[in-house]
Amino acid sequence: MGSFTSNSPDETFELGRQWAADLAAGWVIGLMGDLGTGKTQLVKGLAAGLGVEATVNSPTFALLQEHDEGRLPLAHIDLYRLETPAEIVGAGLEHFLTAPDGVAAIEWFERWLVSDWQPGQLLPESARPTDGVTLRLVNLTDEGETRRRIEYEDVGS
Repeated sequence: MGSFTSNSPDETFELGRQWAADLAAGWVIGLMGDLGTGKTQLVKGLAAGLGVEATVNSPTFALLQEHDEGRLPLAHIDLYRLETPAEIVGAGLEHFLTAPDGVAAIEWFERWLVSDWQPGQLLPESARPTDGVTLRLVNLTDEGETRRRIEYEDVGS
C-alpha cells in the first residue's frame, strides 16, 4: 500500500505521469473519491506519461474515451452516471474493468465495487482482477483547497 500527499493539481498530474512509466498492458487504475479530488487530473498525468497528446477530459456523458496514440492504448472511463455493476455491464464496459487490452483508468470505480472500499481491505470476489491483470485501487481524499491524500494499493499480477 502506498500513500502520497499532493499539494496542487500539478503534483497530482506529475504522480500520474510517474505511474505511467511502470504500466503495462492489463493494468486497471480504479479511481475513487468525491467530486473535485483530482481523479481526472491523475488520469491526465497517466495519459501524458503514456505519450497521449490528445486533450483528456472526464468522459462523464460519453462514459468512455479511448486513446490509441500512446505507448499503450488508454481507455478513460467515468462511471459517475452509472449506479450498479449491472448498468456497467449493460453499457458494455465490463471488459475494460476486468481484462483491458491496454490500460484502463476508471473514475468512480466504487460503482463497480458496490461497497465502500478502503486501502487494506479485501476486495469483493466480483471485483478481483483476472489472471494477467493488475488493479491499482486509488482512493483520493480532499484535505484542503488544493491538498489531496492519495492512497493506493495494487492487487493481482
